[in-house]
Amino acid sequence: MAAVMFQGTGSDVGKSVIVAGVCRALVNRGLTVRPFKPQNMSNNAAVAADGGEIGRAQALQAIACRVPASVHMNPVLIKPQSDIGAQLVIRGVVRGTVDAGYFRQHKAELLEIVLESFGRLSREADIVVVEGAGSPAESNLRAHDIANMGFARAARVPVVLIGDIDRGGVIAALVGTSTLLSRQDRAMIKAFIINKFRGDISLFESGVAEITRRTSWPSLGVVPWLAAARTLPAEDAVTLNAPAATPGALRIVVPLLPHIANFDDFDALMQDSGASLQLIPPGTALPGDAKVVIIPGTKATIADLKFLRRQGWDIDIAAHVRRGGHVVGICGGFQMLGSSITDPEGMEGPVESVDGLDLLPMDTYLMKTKQVGEVRGIHIDSGAVFDGYEIHAGQTRLEPGLTPWLRFDDGSAAGAIRADGLVAGCYVHGLYNRAEFRGAWLESLGVSSDRVQQHQRIDAALDELAAVLERSVDLDRLLDIARCSA
Repeated sequence: MAAVMFQGTGSDVGKSVIVAGVCRALVNRGLTVRPFKPQNMSNNAAVAADGGEIGRAQALQAIACRVPASVHMNPVLIKPQSDIGAQLVIRGVVRGTVDAGYFRQHKAELLEIVLESFGRLSREADIVVVEGAGSPAESNLRAHDIANMGFARAARVPVVLIGDIDRGGVIAALVGTSTLLSRQDRAMIKAFIINKFRGDISLFESGVAEITRRTSWPSLGVVPWLAAARTLPAEDAVTLNAPAATPGALRIVVPLLPHIANFDDFDALMQDSGASLQLIPPGTALPGDAKVVIIPGTKATIADLKFLRRQGWDIDIAAHVRRGGHVVGICGGFQMLGSSITDPEGMEGPVESVDGLDLLPMDTYLMKTKQVGEVRGIHIDSGAVFDGYEIHAGQTRLEPGLTPWLRFDDGSAAGAIRADGLVAGCYVHGLYNRAEFRGAWLESLGVSSDRVQQHQRIDAALDELAAVLERSVDLDRLLDIARCSA
């Protein structure tokens, strides 16, 4: 068994994308590869083939490996619900809501779970490619760490450190990380990679030499800015951005909620030539000329509904519908469209009931039982097929006479649509990925779709990443490093 771990000098240095690209490159070389992330903190989750939820990045990396996603690829998932609390998911199943103190008290238990899952994947593969979290140089967190050096040393997995030159200060970031690490942690790092370089790479040769001189780590390469990464699902909401608007495309806006979840729901619309999707930041009114407002999923529905109202977006949405505009709600956004949301068990905080946006006659009750699973079905109006997944802890009761929007393959109704067709919603994430549904939906609103399947875009992007990494990274040396693991 071989293994290598990619850690970074900070968040958003490109660890997830590099791991995905390396996985695809090694698979293209004929190796059996598995991705792994000991602990992830993200509200962007996916449903694994063996049941339960994992970080979206690990699901993408499984696609890169051309294998089904497994809960063992991300055994510990933390989904932030508030500034001090988070939902803890262990091997795909919710353990409960915890605070930071939980991890200090339960490090040994969590590390054992992580190592068991890692061992299972190791027995299935020629090589396991591991992704760290944040930075190993956060010395205040080191004692309770299982995501970076805590895992690397326990599993005896060598580390490659990634630095992001696009944000500036990459020499200081890499050298500073070396300085802050203990001697034992520093010894785990066998090489470094410079990521997101723009321009003539030869101009940074002296910089690479300076890093090696100060750290004694060799360079595995300098990776250019990867345009293909734009096509891939983002790991963090802070990286969300949308391409420039296409003239004549349908204008769609999405309010950016504080606890936005599963935001890759909109990737296919961002990349479809028939749509122009804009993410609206707090402090900005929803544009009056938008054709569609999509309210996204959220990890804290009541808190984000209150935030939506503080922004005045509820007023913007009501005016939008009065003008004949369309509104779609996905998961938590779907719950907000109803008459009320009740949290009888304090799932998101205090026990309370709040008024919804009152755009659909229905009521939602937040419950401890979580619905997690893959789904398939059709759009009732057009017959267009869709597939996706559900991850939600709410039960929504529709008033009699409210028309369902979708129908699952088992014949059950899903979602709801208002009689005038202006307001619709459902619990299905990934609804727009299938070209059939996305095309029918866009065409019903008066524009054409490119009808490209999202999974084809993602697969092509992964192959492009792999090709770039084959040219820019010494993968043979990387494999030698991985084979030195215990």
